[in-house]
Amino acid sequence: ECFFTCTYKNQISSLIIDINTNGEQSLTGNENTLLFTRIFTTFTNLRILNIGPSSICYQHLSFNLSPPTVISSTLLELHVCLSRFHDCLHLLDGRFDQLRIFHVKIAFIELSSLIFNNKGKLSNLRSFTLFCDNTTDGYYQLILPLLHRMSNLEELDLSLLVWTDNTFIDGNNLKFNIIHHMPLLKRFTFNIHSSTHFYNQDNLPSNEYIQETLKNFENKQIISSIDYFHENKYSQCHIYSYPYKLKNYYNITNYFARWNV
Repeated sequence: ECFFTCTYKNQISSLIIDINTNGEQSLTGNENTLLFTRIFTTFTNLRILNIGPSSICYQHLSFNLSPPTVISSTLLELHVCLSRFHDCLHLLDGRFDQLRIFHVKIAFIELSSLIFNNKGKLSNLRSFTLFCDNTTDGYYQLILPLLHRMSNLEELDLSLLVWTDNTFIDGNNLKFNIIHHMPLLKRFTFNIHSSTHFYNQDNLPSNEYIQETLKNFENKQIISSIDYFHENKYSQCHIYSYPYKLKNYYNITNYFARWNV
């Protein structure tokens, strides 16, 4: 081990670590974090790190016990899976100040009493992918403030299940809250399923209205579907860029729309 690390610690610039878990988390969050830390102390010239690309759903990093201690001024690209949203904030607190590409899957994005002061611009970040397949109520309080730190983004990919108060995430929302904050954005793909309670049954937005808000997007092929469950006063709206990239759909009904090829 010493021969390998001493010989290659400055030569290895790209590292992919894939763990065959058979659909289970083989390491605890703390063990994954220790591995993550050891990688940066061992390979001091690392530019690209991808942890568990084929088992990304099962290998979570967690900084619940203690904040990360790693710092790297060489890392340009990072692919990782995290337990919670505050783990993402830890990684974007300036410790990877040259990071340009960040792909992250977060298991839970939920409001927390934890306070983070890292609100500085992530001026070097050019590409950001965020995936979460658990419903979040933190779209406005957590996700948007993070995106507003990425004013120099050129590529953005969002896959989210969002719970909101009496509204849907539609094209107008994306334009006002995201696109207008990213003047350099060239590619924006998304898969957003938003749910809410409509207590006022008058003037409910239609799928035609949702489609109208999605006009003039760079990606011309955007699919939308909307459902109302009046007895439960519950509704859902699904908007996504075509082609659909995920392997499954969430809460499909008879009104589900797909692109006709």
